[in-house]
Amino acid sequence: MSGVLYTREILRLAVSIPHQQRLDHPDGTAELRSRTCGSKVTADVIVADGGLLKDLGLEISACALGQASAAILGDQAIGKSVSEIERTRSRLAAFLDGTVETPGDWPHMDKFTSAREHKGRHAAILLPYDTVIAAFADAATRQDAA
Repeated sequence: MSGVLYTREILRLAVSIPHQQRLDHPDGTAELRSRTCGSKVTADVIVADGGLLKDLGLEISACALGQASAAILGDQAIGKSVSEIERTRSRLAAFLDGTVETPGDWPHMDKFTSAREHKGRHAAILLPYDTVIAAFADAATRQDAA
């Protein structure tokens, strides 16, 4: 075991989460909780024509790993489609599981290397992505109902 789970880089990211506010009139909203650790993430999204994320609001109650993950997502997600976010989430999950050696193209994803051997923490790291993906799905459902 590498020993250090909460590295200095993880802690720096954890205190730098962008978009940490709920949106007043979101197109979609989701709130998910990790059954393994109790972390909770709420995400509001505004989706532009063309399906790209226009605005994001996050409310995070998570460990430093979940917060660091939310910081990376918040920094990179604006302007991305749900499929791009899904691909990023899948690549990160494969990296955490050891299936692939690199976590993908988004900056700072490699900071989760120390968490790879801590399987119980993977859900907290993936939770922000799952919540934003669910908020996109809620936006699509609302649009279909309108």
